[in-house]
Amino acid sequence: MPKKPEWFGRASARITHMGQKLDERRSAAEERDEPVPPAATGGLAGEPPPPYRPLPRPRPEPATAVPWGVRVAAEAGWRLLVLAATVWVLMKVISAVRLVVLAFVVALLITALLQPLVARLTRHGVPRGLATALTTLFGFLVMGLMGWFVVWQIMDNVDQLSSQVQDGIEDLRRWLLDSPFHVTEKQINDIAKNLREAIGTNTDQLTSAGIEGVTIIVEMFTGLLLAFFSTIFLLYDGQRIWGWFLKLVPAAAREGVAGAGPRAWNTLTSYVRGTVIVALIDAVFIGIGIYVLEVPMAVPLAVIIFLAAFVPLVGAVVSGALAVLVALVTQGVWAAIIVLGVVLLVQQIEGHVLQPFILGRAVRVHPLAVVLSVAAGGMIAGIGGAVVAVPLVAVLNTVVGYLRRYSARVDPPLQGGPPEIEKVKDPGPGPGAVPEPEPRPVD
Repeated sequence: MPKKPEWFGRASARITHMGQKLDERRSAAEERDEPVPPAATGGLAGEPPPPYRPLPRPRPEPATAVPWGVRVAAEAGWRLLVLAATVWVLMKVISAVRLVVLAFVVALLITALLQPLVARLTRHGVPRGLATALTTLFGFLVMGLMGWFVVWQIMDNVDQLSSQVQDGIEDLRRWLLDSPFHVTEKQINDIAKNLREAIGTNTDQLTSAGIEGVTIIVEMFTGLLLAFFSTIFLLYDGQRIWGWFLKLVPAAAREGVAGAGPRAWNTLTSYVRGTVIVALIDAVFIGIGIYVLEVPMAVPLAVIIFLAAFVPLVGAVVSGALAVLVALVTQGVWAAIIVLGVVLLVQQIEGHVLQPFILGRAVRVHPLAVVLSVAAGGMIAGIGGAVVAVPLVAVLNTVVGYLRRYSARVDPPLQGGPPEIEKVKDPGPGPGAVPEPEPRPVD
């Protein structure tokens, strides 16, 4: 066998070295999941891709593809829808049983007014049952006598009042004719004719309104009966009723609700007692002014002013307007102007001196909240709803404020958070805290 030439050995070594290099490249490509050239793998066209070919990049999740602002708006939107549905269902339930709910809320207000008397009698050795019975009978007897006195005075003076009203209307007619408003007698007669025609054409509606008035009277007596018995049980067994209610609250929230309850009760009692004092002062001073001006039925008007003061803002305006109207049709224009001045003066003293001093900051509610709550209460439950709306708002304000402070104390802010959270002065219960501004260098 002839001897191999030297160049053949070198070529064979070179081919072996190239094969080793290709094997190394293949191994490195498999580790990096990179495609290997066909020349290195020896693959043919039409064959399936090798297993080390990289997979296509996966698509992002739909939730991560939605912008952050849209996600926040959607989260807040469905929560608001759930809250709105809950409030709507609650209003429907309250409307269905509004007589019971209104009677119970009135019983709470009366209990807040009479409970100090029960406590005082109990401290003097009177048994709690007897103290409750005496206090309840006394409270409802006083309220009943006030209502009876107003009705009796109106019925007793109705003839005299009607004649005075006719004389006052005639005086008002002459004053309008002589006034600088250029009112003619034909215009006055047209107004009177339109009023008579309106009354004649709406006779059926007035009759149906009278029937509805009888139904309202029956409902009123039913509500008073429910309020009477509810007041008795609240005065006698209020502590045990509150303890039973706390057992219905979940254990995690029981401590916060137990702390909010006494504060809500203090707010309610402060509101009721302060309102009674303010209403009494209004009735006394406006009643004295009406009596001095010899306006008829001064005492019934003072009682109406006292009762109307339990509807903040609106009640004072209505009762004052009634007093001015009675003075106008019975004593003339100048007497009505003087009564208007007396009413405005007393109400200004009430709003700027008496209410801040007597009610204090514990039951302070913004005037806009007062107007909106009275309007909402009147739409839901009539006059009774307007009476109980403001104390409920005051109690709700106290409860929410306490629960916010309680939540901030039980769940303090996490340590080691971002700088804008760590530098919050008063973290409060949520993300509404204002970060402390960074100090600026002084030039």
